[in-house]
Amino acid sequence: MHGVVKRFKNAAGEFTVLKGVDLTINRGEFVSIVGKSGSGKSTLLNMITGIDHPTDGKVVIGGTDIYTGVSESQRSKWRGRNLGIVFQFFQLLPMLTLLENAMLPMDYADMYDFDERPARAMDMLKLVGLEEFANKLPMLVSTGQQQLAAIARALACDPPLLVADEPTGNLDTKSANIIIDLFEELARRGKTVLMVTHDPSLTSRTTRNIIIADGELINETIAKSMPWLRHRHMMEFTKLAEERTYQPKATIISREEHIENFFMIRKGEVEVVLHDRKNGENIISRLKPGEFFGEIELLRGGKAIANVRAGASEPVEVLTIKREDFKRVMDVSPKTADAVGKIVQERLEVHRAADSRKGGLFSLFGRK
Repeated sequence: MHGVVKRFKNAAGEFTVLKGVDLTINRGEFVSIVGKSGSGKSTLLNMITGIDHPTDGKVVIGGTDIYTGVSESQRSKWRGRNLGIVFQFFQLLPMLTLLENAMLPMDYADMYDFDERPARAMDMLKLVGLEEFANKLPMLVSTGQQQLAAIARALACDPPLLVADEPTGNLDTKSANIIIDLFEELARRGKTVLMVTHDPSLTSRTTRNIIIADGELINETIAKSMPWLRHRHMMEFTKLAEERTYQPKATIISREEHIENFFMIRKGEVEVVLHDRKNGENIISRLKPGEFFGEIELLRGGKAIANVRAGASEPVEVLTIKREDFKRVMDVSPKTADAVGKIVQERLEVHRAADSRKGGLFSLFGRK
């Protein structure tokens, strides 16, 4: 998605639902999209499925621009062959068996020979464990089985992209876990799975978690590094953050330096290094993407007494937040301040223990 904007007009005037969304999803990813009601999730989904039209911007899927110069008929045909949609309320036709429901997309998209379609539909039902119920009507199976049948239908034309809108919203925990297990397996097989959900417990099982707030996407590094922040504070950090890149082994923070920024790692590895006359260089911590550093010095004050540098193998990309902005958000976000405070205390205890063993220094850097 490149600069996607969606505006609506009604009697009350014009309002913007999507505000220039840029988003890239790679083949084979299992992605969750979350956000409060009215944040723009459904509109975002409608842009990807071709159900609605962007006011501005482009949507390119598998190399195909699905809006520019494409008629509604062409887009419908493309959707039938490339996209599987799973709805929250299943949308199975009640007068057709599960097998017949699974055959429908092949009929509409005119894929596979007529005689092949029943066997193909049965294969899809076997994939989701419903072969024994193939000839039953939807009303004669459980809600969880109805959703599995809807997934079988969505996979009938072997689409590379599967889009699911609140697929577990009406299911019990056991049935929901079966659905997510299946999505994980489909992603491992190379399908791209995009799932909108209100359930935060499900986002831990996806490879990426995208948060939308008031029509804009929150920076994924910020959301991963600071999950306790309210969405409005995440968005504030998204707009304030500055990007920096450090080449391998480059110094990010020097000992004795006053730290003026909070750092979140987007890509690469960061090393926290101590030096002493006796043992020379000692790497006391390696930080990964989604982790952070600099918070102890910002909250406790004092000079840095360790060096922080980029790892040896690749450049490091970080996001930085200025001291005053970081402290201001901590002041108005008690939950985040408490969580960061616990990390500060844990890291200080660990580094004091290391300090006592090595004779005098402990790091003023923390990690998630």
